[in-house]
Amino acid sequence: MINIEQMALVLDALPDPTFVLSKSGKYIAVFGGKDGRYYHDGSGLIGLYLADVLKTDKLNYFLTTIEMALSSHKLLIEEYELSSKDVKGLPDTGPEHPIWFEGRIQALDFLVDNEPVVLWVASNISQRHELEIQLRQFSDTDQLTGLFNRRRLDQDLTEQFEISQHNHTSASILVLDLDHLKAINDNLGHHIGDKVIMTVADTCRKQLTAIDNAYRFGGDEFVIALPGQQLEQALAFAEHLCQCLYIELQKHIVDGVFATMSIGVASIHPRDKSYEETLKRADAALYQAKRSGKNRVIAKHI
Repeated sequence: MINIEQMALVLDALPDPTFVLSKSGKYIAVFGGKDGRYYHDGSGLIGLYLADVLKTDKLNYFLTTIEMALSSHKLLIEEYELSSKDVKGLPDTGPEHPIWFEGRIQALDFLVDNEPVVLWVASNISQRHELEIQLRQFSDTDQLTGLFNRRRLDQDLTEQFEISQHNHTSASILVLDLDHLKAINDNLGHHIGDKVIMTVADTCRKQLTAIDNAYRFGGDEFVIALPGQQLEQALAFAEHLCQCLYIELQKHIVDGVFATMSIGVASIHPRDKSYEETLKRADAALYQAKRSGKNRVIAKHI
């Protein structure tokens, strides 16, 4: 059987830091945290309060979480970020770079100085968190262009449609399609076709504002969402974008062959039942632009 001295050694050897914290945020005890790649020595925290160490926003988060654990008497599992910007007064204790933790917080069945206390185990999950971000980006991003993909389009436009309908605000959708891409692929090779597609993506990115988004909808088809823009504004933007694309795509002329862009424009209407209805109008306008000679913009009213 392990004696008290041996148990103290076991607790001290834990790779992740483990804290006993009171309801008021006092550091009652600190164990572990021996992985020097991630953690500073926390022994100097004992007897201090969270308020001595943390700035207001992070302090409130910790105290609220402690209160929740004490009230529920259930194990809480929380993910949170901690960096030097959150730490005050103790410059040597804050991590140099942001660290993501998984905190496991459990109320303990005894009092310290007449205060209830919790056990807080903080596990470094920074690598896992970064991997999750990368996986989300891969699932949302077209690999060739770096634009959002069709999956992300459905998510974003559904949200934008709900906001537009609820707040009675404007939003417009552009559908873009490359003219002559098949001829380029057939005559010049798909590597040239890919360069053309990437040129479209790069040109769109340069013209968008921070709240606009571009998506690769299919092989040579793209969608742009313009929150807050009425049809007239979106039409003017589309005309400008079409001219920019014409200039950039001309740089890929080979044997007199180069791509142009046809664009259809539509705005969300109060009678629309979903963003798909708006998208269908923009798509109909696109094909009208195709039939009318290509390399042009047409807007579709309700």
